[in-house]
Amino acid sequence: MKILIADKFEAFGIAELKKLAEQVICEPELKDASLTERVAGLDPTILIVRSTKVNADTLKAGRNLKLVIRAGSGYDTIDVAAASQRGIKVANCPGMNAVAVAELVMGLMICLDRRIADNVADLRAHRWNKKEYSKARGLKGSTLGIVGVGRIGTEVAKRALAFDMNVLYYDIIPDLRPVDDSRCRRAELDELFRQSDIVTLHVPGTGQTRHLVNADRLASMKPHAMIINTSRPSVIDEAALIAALKEGRIRAAAVDVYENEPPADAKAIDSPLADLPNLYGTHHIGASTDQAQAAVAEETVRIVREFKNTGRVLNCVNP
Repeated sequence: MKILIADKFEAFGIAELKKLAEQVICEPELKDASLTERVAGLDPTILIVRSTKVNADTLKAGRNLKLVIRAGSGYDTIDVAAASQRGIKVANCPGMNAVAVAELVMGLMICLDRRIADNVADLRAHRWNKKEYSKARGLKGSTLGIVGVGRIGTEVAKRALAFDMNVLYYDIIPDLRPVDDSRCRRAELDELFRQSDIVTLHVPGTGQTRHLVNADRLASMKPHAMIINTSRPSVIDEAALIAALKEGRIRAAAVDVYENEPPADAKAIDSPLADLPNLYGTHHIGASTDQAQAAVAEETVRIVREFKNTGRVLNCVNP
């Protein structure tokens, strides 16, 4: 069995994989045509990726490719339909980064409310503006709307309740309840947008969720409301968000994902979001904690071990 890792991966995970396979090659710089060429030359049994895209050409190049593992939760960077046509299984590592993303969401909430990034930028420029930054609503008693209460949304709900916030949540699964607490209740999607002081998005990037947040839903939000997206860029209509922020129809936003997002090794980003003073952006770092990456590596090894020993694919997204 040959394994190709076309992304950064924990060293201990590579060591464990070498116990399971005859050959393990880690080449994190591979992408696009170079990945396709390498898959064709090496012909691995298993391909492991994080953010690297796996398209139909790459899948076709793997004559004996049996399994693609996304070392993370979302798998929209992999052409699952093309994999299914070729009998290639696709697996992911759901929930391993849930706490890391939830921690980022809470940090972004506080940063937006207290304008921490602007405070720091002024201080580094030797400017003192206490009067400007002494204005904040505070989170206690605010209503947080959580769209999608899978593993990440549930972890966010737990932390929001610890901050004495009230939680409204929506999920396509009608009987799903993230936390058994009287301060946490289900709401229909439009009600959630109308009633929430902060909305945070935790849904996958699919045709159903594309532009789930559109101009109408943004217009229905409170003028002081804020929105946070750490899920997928397609979930928000970016043009509508820019207009709402420029026109002051909502107070602020924070995002960790972007349309036309550059690769991890890029030196610049060309996004109109970067020019908005009431938008805070992070560099797609939601899952990037040591704890989360260690958990993802462990789960990836578990998937490979089970596949080798039994032929069964854990967390298979195209059974």
